[in-house]
Amino acid sequence: MKIIEDTILADILKVKGAEEILTNFNVPCLDCPFAKFEIENLKIGEVCEKYGINTNKLLEELNKNIKVKN
Repeated sequence: MKIIEDTILADILKVKGAEEILTNFNVPCLDCPFAKFEIENLKIGEVCEKYGINTNKLLEELNKNIKVKN
């Protein structure tokens, strides 16, 4: 699996260690009660854009995590 801008947040959260990385990047959707209803449709690129998170750095860390876990 490779995480890209169009990867859905719910799919990313299935990856071991991903939630910690998202938290370190201050992705707010993890704790938002409204996001729980939308998490199946939220693309990580859209979340990053909306909250001013560096998409490239986040994707790099998430994908590095996947390589380490495999």
